[in-house]
Amino acid sequence: MARSIQSLERAAAVLRLLAGGERRLGLSDIASTLGLAKGTAHGLLRTLQQEGFVEQDAASGRYQLGAELLRLGNSYLDVHELRARALVWSDDLARASGEAVYLGVLHQQGVLVVHHVFRPDDSRQVLEIGAMQPLHSTAMGKVLAAYDPVAHSELLDGAREAFTSRTTTEAPELEATFEQTRQHGWASDTEESWEGVASVAAPIFDRRRMPVGAVGITGAVERVCEDGTIRPTLVAAVRGCARSVSRDLGAGRF
Repeated sequence: MARSIQSLERAAAVLRLLAGGERRLGLSDIASTLGLAKGTAHGLLRTLQQEGFVEQDAASGRYQLGAELLRLGNSYLDVHELRARALVWSDDLARASGEAVYLGVLHQQGVLVVHHVFRPDDSRQVLEIGAMQPLHSTAMGKVLAAYDPVAHSELLDGAREAFTSRTTTEAPELEATFEQTRQHGWASDTEESWEGVASVAAPIFDRRRMPVGAVGITGAVERVCEDGTIRPTLVAAVRGCARSVSRDLGAGRF
């Protein structure tokens, strides 16, 4: 097996650290968190800064991810056929539902958000492209785990965290949820991942009728639910969006 290059591993660790948590960190914070000498951490940051992957705030001296990294990430997403096909339909879904729309794919035993349309109002929102969501407690995750045998198996074999008192973590209950998802063609999450938040998602298929992603909406429970259940109009809107994207990917009518 080829040996890894330590400097690249450390640079990757720096980028991952800056991608999470407070997003802006000082040299001492980065060095101590990663177990690096300050000189080593500074050298890595200086190189990453020269390449545009890291930026340093002039006032505080703290570091954050740079524009070049964002450009590369967006370049990947722009050539991602699923995202390209879903752009118009997800915008339509946001307008029709009045809620934020997410497009996700399987990645490292979780859901990677590859597209995010803001809720169409004047509220302050944070772009979540590149964020990871759990499989067992989110609507998109349940959809992907229900239709993908590998994800299904890995999820049931691994540890499952209870994020709220409503999170389902037991295998038999999850199996029943996945079966229901396949029968109905959609999945939901009511305060299973975040208190006060509900979501509904549906699968997207390609020309081979293989599941390649999921699209869903997320919003406050009082808007998304009625009498404790997801509003039927929102379910219909999400499923309609998923069918439209699937047809654009060659899945045909279903």
